[in-house]
This record gives sequence, C-alpha cells and structure tokens, in this order.
Amino acid sequence: MAEPRRGLPRVPGGEPSLAAASPAADRSAQSAVSQPHEPVESITQARAGQRTGLPRPGRTALAASPKPELAPSPAAASTSAQPVPTPSTLPVRIRSWRWPIIVPVAIGVVLLGIAAVLVVRWFLYATDAGRGFLAQFPGTTPLPEWAPVGLPVWLNWSHFLNAFLILLVAKTGWMVRTTKRPAAMWTPKSPKTTQKISIEIFTHVSLDLLWLANGIVFIVLLFATGQFIRIVPHDWSLFPNAVSAGLQYVSLDWPTEHGWVNYNSLQVLMYFLTVFVAAPLAAITGFRMSMLWPKKATRLSKAYPMELARAIHFPVMLYFVAFTIVHVTLVLATSALANLNHMFASQDAVNWWGFGIFLGSLAAMVAGWALVRPLVMKQFGALVGKVSR
Repeated sequence: MAEPRRGLPRVPGGEPSLAAASPAADRSAQSAVSQPHEPVESITQARAGQRTGLPRPGRTALAASPKPELAPSPAAASTSAQPVPTPSTLPVRIRSWRWPIIVPVAIGVVLLGIAAVLVVRWFLYATDAGRGFLAQFPGTTPLPEWAPVGLPVWLNWSHFLNAFLILLVAKTGWMVRTTKRPAAMWTPKSPKTTQKISIEIFTHVSLDLLWLANGIVFIVLLFATGQFIRIVPHDWSLFPNAVSAGLQYVSLDWPTEHGWVNYNSLQVLMYFLTVFVAAPLAAITGFRMSMLWPKKATRLSKAYPMELARAIHFPVMLYFVAFTIVHVTLVLATSALANLNHMFASQDAVNWWGFGIFLGSLAAMVAGWALVRPLVMKQFGALVGKVSR
C-alpha cells in the first residue's frame, strides 16, 4: 500500500500534513506552493477587479479572459451614458443676477426722471408756448354754481371702508392666485348645493361682496347729494386742464388747489376712472370667475369666457394698488393735515384731528391684514357654511 502523500506543514517548522486523497486537492496544494502569497494591495485590487470586471492580478490568461456580457437595455445605456452629478457639478440657483439688472434700470429711471423735470420746467416757464398754455389752462375746471361744497361724513366713512376692504380684497386675491394647496374647502349649508371651493376663494368672494355693497351705497349717495359733479367730467376744457396739471406735477411745481371745494382736472379724471371704470370692471370680472356665475348659462359663458375675465381682473387689481400708492403719496406730500381733515374729519381746517383718525384707520387696516389667515378664514367660513379639509 502506497504511503499517503504529505502536504505543506500547518505551522512553520512543523511536520508535513497529510494531503487530501483526491487528485484535485493535490493539484490545488501544488498550485499553492508554486504561487507566492499575494500582498494586501493586490488582494484589494483583486476585490475591486471583481466589481469592475477586470482580471485579478496574478491570474492566468484563461482565468483573466472576459466573460460574455449581455447587451444593456436602451434605458440603462442612456442612464449610464449620462455623467453622475457630483456636489461640485450640481446646479445652483444663483440670485445675484438681479443686481446687475436692477441697478442700471434704477439709475436709468432716475436719470430719465431728472431729464423730464428739466425739460418740462423749461417748456412751462422759459418758452412763450408753455407760459401761454399754462395761463389758458391752469389745471382746474370751474364747477357749476349748484355744486356742493365740502365732504359729508357719510363720504368719509365710505372712503375708509373702501380703502379697508380693497386692501383685504387685494391680499386674498393674491392668495387665490398663488396658493397651490388650499388650507380648507368650503361648502354652502344648503343641501341643494354640493359645490366645494377653497377657503381662500370663499374669503375673497365674501370681501368682494362687502366691497361691492359699500360701492353701491357710495354711488347712490353720490348722485342723491350732487357730490358726483366733483368727480365726473362736465366740460371739455377739463381734458387740456388735466394735461396742464400733469405737467405741473412733473415739473415739481404742483398745482395749487382746494380739495374742500374742487379737485384739479387730473384728479377728476383719475377719480372718475377709478369709480366708474375700474371698479365695475373688477366687479364684472370677479362675478364671472366666482361660484355665483350660473353654470347652466352656456351661451352667456361662451360669449363671456373665463379666460377673458382672468385677463382683465388681475391688471385691474394692479391698477388699484398703483392708484392707492400714488394717491396716498400725493395726499401726504401736499398739505397733509388739511387733506387728512377733509378725508377723515369732514372739516376744512388745519389741525391734528384728521391725522389722528388716519392713524386709527391705519391700525384697523393692519389688524385686518393680520387677521386674514387660514385659522380666521375657517372660523368665518363655518358661520355661513361647512368647512372641511
């Protein structure tokens, strides 16, 4: 019987161990003796080669031959062809682009304003045509003898309510335009109606109705008391006088006026445009976009499409915002105490009563602005309907 073959010693300096009886084990033992031990670096590279498909170091050509691979799918190929974004290559929103645009535009506007003031002043006061135009059209159109004098208390209150409501209407309108996920939904209490609208739209429409009711009362009293003549064009000379008043504003030599008795012609045109053009446009377009519009009026809806109402409604809101800014600026810049007394205290005097009432109205507006939030809107909606998430 042949002596069993011995393999490598298990420990340095020890006796050779018995080898495996199978020829495969014998060949593996011989291979282990003939091949030197791989250092740690080569082992790491070999493991990396398993992941990347590269041959291990020290392998024979047969072992290192690549294996056939399946062709990748088009989706995988397109994905693998795109570079993997790293933190250094990820897109970053850069907001600094605004400053290189805003600064030159602001400088250009200021320079154009200065140039306009200089040119208009030269025309009005240094040329015969300008002086003659200013003498013929001073900027104010006389009122009829029957025109009322002064501003009644009801007009002061209506003016305040109009400013208060239009501020909240503008805020809720912006909320409707920009809110992507409503805070809640509102449904009328009537069982016949199942239409749901967002709480933002409900609040906006409710404020619109209050503003519209105040406007109707204002217009009725305006014609009942004769106050309409102060803001309705009644003579063709009003238009060149309005141009003259506008040029005087641009020249910074503002037209002298007494608002308790009569407005300048440019004011008359702007008040008429605001009360009798912009306000009805806001009401008509808002009604078309609201839940109050009859759903079954197909012919009327086709003649007056929703897209047309939306295209008009938002610019009208921007007009009201711009008008309010200019109006308040001119009130405070031209005899502020007298103007505030006319508008808030119903008296033609220069004292601090009107200014104090004006501060109180500002506090009410700030409080109203702060209260227009989802929590309050939900409670308000629950009084006249059902509020759900």
